[in-house]
Amino acid sequence: MLPRLLLLHLLAVFYCNSGRSVLGLNYTKYREVGELRLARIQKHLDTLNKPPVFSIESPDGDIIDCVHKRKQPALDHPLLKGHKIQRVPPEMPKMRSMTKEEQEDANVKSANTSKSEGKGQRCPKGTVPVRRSTVHDVLRANSLYDFGKKQRSNVPLARRADAPDVVSGNGHEHAIAYTGASSEIYGAKATINVWDPQIEVINEFSLSQIWVLSGSFDGSDLNSIEAGWQKMTTHLYGYEISKALILILVRSVRSFMVTADPVYSLTGRDAYQATGCYNLLCSGFVQTNSRIAIGAAISPLSAFEGSQFDVTIVIWKDPKLGNWWMGFGENTLVGYWPAELFTHLADRATMVEWGGEVVNSRASGEHTSTQMGSGHFAEDGFGKASYFRNLEIVDSDNSLISARDISTLAENTNCYNIKSSSNTQWGTYFYYGGPGRNPQCQ
Repeated sequence: MLPRLLLLHLLAVFYCNSGRSVLGLNYTKYREVGELRLARIQKHLDTLNKPPVFSIESPDGDIIDCVHKRKQPALDHPLLKGHKIQRVPPEMPKMRSMTKEEQEDANVKSANTSKSEGKGQRCPKGTVPVRRSTVHDVLRANSLYDFGKKQRSNVPLARRADAPDVVSGNGHEHAIAYTGASSEIYGAKATINVWDPQIEVINEFSLSQIWVLSGSFDGSDLNSIEAGWQKMTTHLYGYEISKALILILVRSVRSFMVTADPVYSLTGRDAYQATGCYNLLCSGFVQTNSRIAIGAAISPLSAFEGSQFDVTIVIWKDPKLGNWWMGFGENTLVGYWPAELFTHLADRATMVEWGGEVVNSRASGEHTSTQMGSGHFAEDGFGKASYFRNLEIVDSDNSLISARDISTLAENTNCYNIKSSSNTQWGTYFYYGGPGRNPQCQ
């Protein structure tokens, strides 16, 4: 077992016994890497990686750079030139927390977050921790253009007019709950069970997250903020170790990928077709927490018929300044997406989705065996199937209210499914997931 580090972000750190780092791989066995390509990659990394005030090595070998908050990647965005970082903390949505007795009755514990600390070191005040990207990271992506981006989907899901804005083209499959259209959504919250789903092939993934949406998939003007956890193999950070990452993702008509090479610049207007980057790999998200290293891993993870762990995430619009903030746990502020990045979300959200998504690449000619959630179907219930609990939305008074009138959707219930319910402890909740390929899912 690799050592663990207790850090902060959207995160913590977990590695399984069978995992191994591939940072030392010779990538020439996969493709020829010419000097011109390497020079272009390095030029991009020189722009992306900011000069650190201090650096820390995490237990998994990542380098966490403590970057002055005014030099962080977010402020490279052309719409954020001259942006003044919000100093006054926003008012968090008024919420009802579970009592200690309720937590004990539910037999659930909060997963830790991976803080930017190593060997007793931590980032100093006035800086933010940023994971340093490497040439190896980029070479594990399909191209420099694709580095750090969520895989694109090309064909929109055929759906009813009131169905959620998910995209199922290019092998993306979902099991989600969603709100009806509303003009009074200013954020969302949920507590998400964390597992270690198995991934069949490189560049597939399994994620569980919240989507906060406004706009339409039918055109080119969709805004989306997403946050949750994701299990990947090598596409994002170049690992083949078991690592469930906390992620943040923003897709907006004004997403912007910072690069030193104009051919890779991106200002997206494509309703999920190209824009959207993980964590800090595109500029835009302003980090304010000096101890949370965005993109680190979660620990501990839930065990089948064993201890259950979850994380709480809230996204909401600051009613005073209009920025969209993210909180982790009950009261930890992570940072915010400035209002300048959005068109529709500059006002409010029109839909919230909660749930799981996988990529089914059918690499072997059959449905993938990549798991969603715990890898078990919803009907298996607590301790076996993964869950989202205490689904809430933020109203115009900056108050959290239970998301009572939700609908559910799963494209292929023989592969992954979802079942919702409610009670006094968990409010509105659902179990979801599945194993992927099985005798009924080919």
